[in-house]
Order: sequence, then C-alpha cells, then structure tokens
Amino acid sequence: MDDARVKRVRAVVAAIPAGEVLSYGEVAGRAGLQSARLVGRILAESHGLPWHRVIRADGTPTPHLAAQQIALLRAEGVRLVKGRIAR
Repeated sequence: MDDARVKRVRAVVAAIPAGEVLSYGEVAGRAGLQSARLVGRILAESHGLPWHRVIRADGTPTPHLAAQQIALLRAEGVRLVKGRIAR
C-alpha cells in the first residue's frame, strides 16, 4: 500500500473532532482517493486513530464493530436515530 495514501487517510481521520463523524467516502474524498473501501482497509491496519468516527455512507456503524462504535460515539455526544447517526 502506498505510504503517502496511508498518511493522508490517517491525517484526515485524526482530524475528525470528537462528537463528529465522516463517512468512508468523505474520508476518501478529503484524502484524494477514489475508494472508500481503501479507507476501511487502511483503518483496519492502523492503530491509535479515532476509527469510531468513520461510518458507512448510509449513516450506520460498521457492522462487525457496531456495539463498540456506538458506545464510543455516544460517549462523545453523537446521537443515533433508528440505528443511524443523526447528522
């Protein structure tokens, strides 16, 4: 994986303020990437980032980490309505 792309994604995710979220596609766009899936892959291999602030395009949490992600987001004051992040 290209180190420059990884650094850009990490920088975008690290800059998401507490209580706010971005979708994988929004992170990709801000990092200059075409692929939201690549963002997911980079996050899966990265540690120490606020990964919980990155959600799916439909506003839902990442399925296999949903309980943990929801708990972390709620602790930051993020509201969910019918299982989706209220944006």
